[in-house]
Amino acid sequence: MKTVIIICLVIIQLSAQNIRPVRDEVGFCWRGYEMDSLISWLDNNSLENTRDFKSENLVAAISPHDDYLYAGKVYSPLYKLIKTKEVVIFGVTHGTVRKEINDPSDVIILDSFDRWKCTYGNVGISPLRERIKKEIPSRYLMINDKAQSLEHSIEALLPFLQHYNKDIKITPIMVTRASFAGMDSLSSFLAGVITKYIKDKNLIPGKDIFFLISSDADHYGEDFSNSPLGLNTDAHLKATDNDKRISETYFKGELSKEKIFNLTSELWPDTIQDKITPLWCGRYSIVFGLLTTIKIIHDITGKSLSGNAVLYSDSWTNGVIPLKGTHMGITAPFSLKHWVGYLSAGFYLR
Repeated sequence: MKTVIIICLVIIQLSAQNIRPVRDEVGFCWRGYEMDSLISWLDNNSLENTRDFKSENLVAAISPHDDYLYAGKVYSPLYKLIKTKEVVIFGVTHGTVRKEINDPSDVIILDSFDRWKCTYGNVGISPLRERIKKEIPSRYLMINDKAQSLEHSIEALLPFLQHYNKDIKITPIMVTRASFAGMDSLSSFLAGVITKYIKDKNLIPGKDIFFLISSDADHYGEDFSNSPLGLNTDAHLKATDNDKRISETYFKGELSKEKIFNLTSELWPDTIQDKITPLWCGRYSIVFGLLTTIKIIHDITGKSLSGNAVLYSDSWTNGVIPLKGTHMGITAPFSLKHWVGYLSAGFYLR
């Protein structure tokens, strides 16, 4: 009788939980056996330079969030190295979401969901999220479940994370537009909260907690009102070469505040002069996520970070992964008039 009562209480408790639903049911994979099939295919068809990704001292990374059938080869080599207990995720606040929530700026957006629906069962939330809510000045913080429900840049990362660690817990943070000075100030507050949490819990960066930044690279073509070089193969080559140049310049070698600041002159529309204007959706999440992470790592370890691995591809070059027998599809076309670049980069303790 006691066992029956306990089971009933557990069922009631679970049914009462506030679960964040899936936003994109097409581009990402929400069935375990299908995710297993995708990973198996990717393991046998990896990009040539994936050997550059190493697990030792890896504490942070940039990940794409495009459809798996486009960007799977760029996701896969990174995620098999992430096996920490929890992950802090810096997500994008896409334009479609900003329109729905009155385009906030100078804040981070958190949610109040108990768990997030995912591929192998619901994903848990780290207690770090509630600490941030309590300790970050209110002027820097927005709690908005609608925003997190509409945004796909964080959920895209979860099936890969969960595949390699079924008990993963996340701290989902949406990043909004801000000046560099504003981001520097907010990132210091956030880094202070996370550093204290890490020390209180005796966590080790890279072993127990990881920092993951969500971003796709250039969105090129008529549908994005972004085709300054034209719409032919030459334009595609120049634009993807520019993406690669940015990645190689800023995500390889020692990472510093000055280097992150210089990145804004490449990605932020109001700072770019006489350059190709790449339309990266993670132009704010990357800057804020890297600023926060280097401060945390310095406070915890006294060390700096160095980027040692960058993978790049785009939807036009590689097209659709020929994986059959799943519910996955593509959410947008690929052509010289519409393509998206994506990258993954790893950051290591120096």
